[in-house]
Amino acid sequence: MKIISRDDYLNKMIRVMNTPDIKVITGVRRAGKSKLLEMFIKYINNNVHNSNIIHINYNEKKYDGILTGEKLYEYISKKYIKGMENFVLIDEIQKCVGFEDTINSIHTEEKYRIYITGSNAFLLSSDLATLFTGRTFEINVFPFSFEEYNKYFNNSNRYTVFNDYFNDGGMSGSYLYDNRNDKNQYLKSIYNTMILRDIVQKYKIKNEPLLHKLSDYLLDNISNITSSTKIENALKNDIETGDHKTIANYLEYLCNAFLFYRVRRFDIKGKTFLKSQDKYYLVDTAFRRAIHGRKEEDYGRILENIVAIELLRRGYDIYVGTLYGKEIDFVAMKNDEQIYIQVADNVASEETLKREITPLLSIKDGYKKIIIARLNHEGFIKDGIEIIDISDWLLNK
Repeated sequence: MKIISRDDYLNKMIRVMNTPDIKVITGVRRAGKSKLLEMFIKYINNNVHNSNIIHINYNEKKYDGILTGEKLYEYISKKYIKGMENFVLIDEIQKCVGFEDTINSIHTEEKYRIYITGSNAFLLSSDLATLFTGRTFEINVFPFSFEEYNKYFNNSNRYTVFNDYFNDGGMSGSYLYDNRNDKNQYLKSIYNTMILRDIVQKYKIKNEPLLHKLSDYLLDNISNITSSTKIENALKNDIETGDHKTIANYLEYLCNAFLFYRVRRFDIKGKTFLKSQDKYYLVDTAFRRAIHGRKEEDYGRILENIVAIELLRRGYDIYVGTLYGKEIDFVAMKNDEQIYIQVADNVASEETLKREITPLLSIKDGYKKIIIARLNHEGFIKDGIEIIDISDWLLNK
């Protein structure tokens, strides 16, 4: 398999190298966490001259003898070299029973720089504070961005190749399959594993049919406003349906597994968050196409999903904006930066462009406002609003 350097993630791992935190690499299954750890090892070998790397990959059978916390601690202690920079890098750590106590213990000793990865179902963002009494720094890995896709295939015409990315998505393992049916089978396998093995096993799900129906509903309704009550009403004719509290729990589980990302609504005028009705974005839209095919495919909603994941990838907190009854697709915030974003499939007609611009013009503050659309050419300015092609925006052009 072709490997490309994932510089954004690698640079983040390097930047926090000298901090005392336990670095935890999380993300959806098969997003490349293990490969990222291997890249980091190469960096250490080339740049930290007095390094001692203690690397354990629990996917490899040779580590079957250290599958308990006690054995893991003994192994790490024996590999420690005084006077060296000792790195502990552990892949798929959840396979070690009692790993929590061992990691907490070696962290307390302040002798190691610790990086770990684990299954998305067993090393969740919400669990980190409970698992590790010491401080943690989370690095969330997403599927390939459009920029990484371009690097992988060494493409030059960004407008043309975006159509390929739109269809293929960012799960790089699927790139090895030339046949579309084979690609879809690969993606279905990952998706079903995350639901059947990861979520069902982690949470001891009793109502599996409901979990599947809920997952199907979210796949069909990416980028749409929804709520647990609305979903309950939509599924009320199914005998497996639970109440809205069960549905709310299952929604949380799907998000915990990094399959979907919940985005809340934000009242721009009142500067308050609205409690009901959110949007759910799929970690990679290729899963939707693999499972549901192209039935009723709404390009606009898929483009919105792609933008949402890219904003999260870039470290923004994102919200659905509301103002005077109109919706702003995204209010993106990071540090002191705030951006208002509308996403559209096509703004060729004056009527469509006006519809997208009007909500942005109603916002009277001085923050940046843009429309991201499929232009297939350079962007332009209209009424003070920047209109930019999605491929250019994804590549920061």
